[in-house]
Amino acid sequence: MTEDAPVTPTAPRRTLPRWLTAGRLALGVSGVALGLAAAPHLTGRDFGGQVRDYLLTNPQVLDEVMAARQAAEDGARVEQVNIAIASNPALLEHDPRDPSIGPIEAKVVVHEFFDYRCPGCKAVSQDFMQIVLANPDVRFVFKEWPILDRGDDSTSQYAARAALAAQAQGRYLPVHQALMAEPSLSRESIDRILADNGVTLGQAAAAIASPATTRHIADIHTAAAGLQLTGTPTFIINGKATASIAPAEVAAAITSAKGG
Repeated sequence: MTEDAPVTPTAPRRTLPRWLTAGRLALGVSGVALGLAAAPHLTGRDFGGQVRDYLLTNPQVLDEVMAARQAAEDGARVEQVNIAIASNPALLEHDPRDPSIGPIEAKVVVHEFFDYRCPGCKAVSQDFMQIVLANPDVRFVFKEWPILDRGDDSTSQYAARAALAAQAQGRYLPVHQALMAEPSLSRESIDRILADNGVTLGQAAAAIASPATTRHIADIHTAAAGLQLTGTPTFIINGKATASIAPAEVAAAITSAKGG
């Protein structure tokens, strides 16, 4: 998930990356170090040296420790989000301003909160679109949630506004896919994507700058904060956040929701 505090294929992760980071490895090593510091007093032997030799011979053990730590963190995060969803169901009620695909009265509704510059969003986008096409009885709601801008950089915000402008001209899906596929977004590349996909730029410019678009995106930010979301992409299926962004696991959760 791209994680933003304002917020597995062998799974691509969210931003900030949820895979093993130097910081988390340091935490894991610190935990091992604390254990080693106490061990000689408990054993009277060079227990630390033995453990060090073992870890040098079996470095995968640290990976297993960090994977277990990550799984615990992910589980706690998902539980927190699901509690927030249950407490604030109105935040996921139908909003006609949101781009969506599928029947309004579908039994299964999938919300995706995303940013077009999020590496995890881009990594799963193509496979996720295959899930959309394979489930015409499911409603998929696209929540434009630009969270990666910093300082004077407003590229994520501009991309989200451009996509909503394309929605107003009936060109949302091709523009959405092209924005996800573009490796390096800029205002120039976003405008090019709009033009390449049949969007009238003058009309789009007015929509991009409109107070209505500003309110729409602000409302999505408010909903994300109320739901205690911490990053992109976040998938919510019938009011339950998925623990993984891996397309296979998202597809499995949809199948499970259909049978529930």
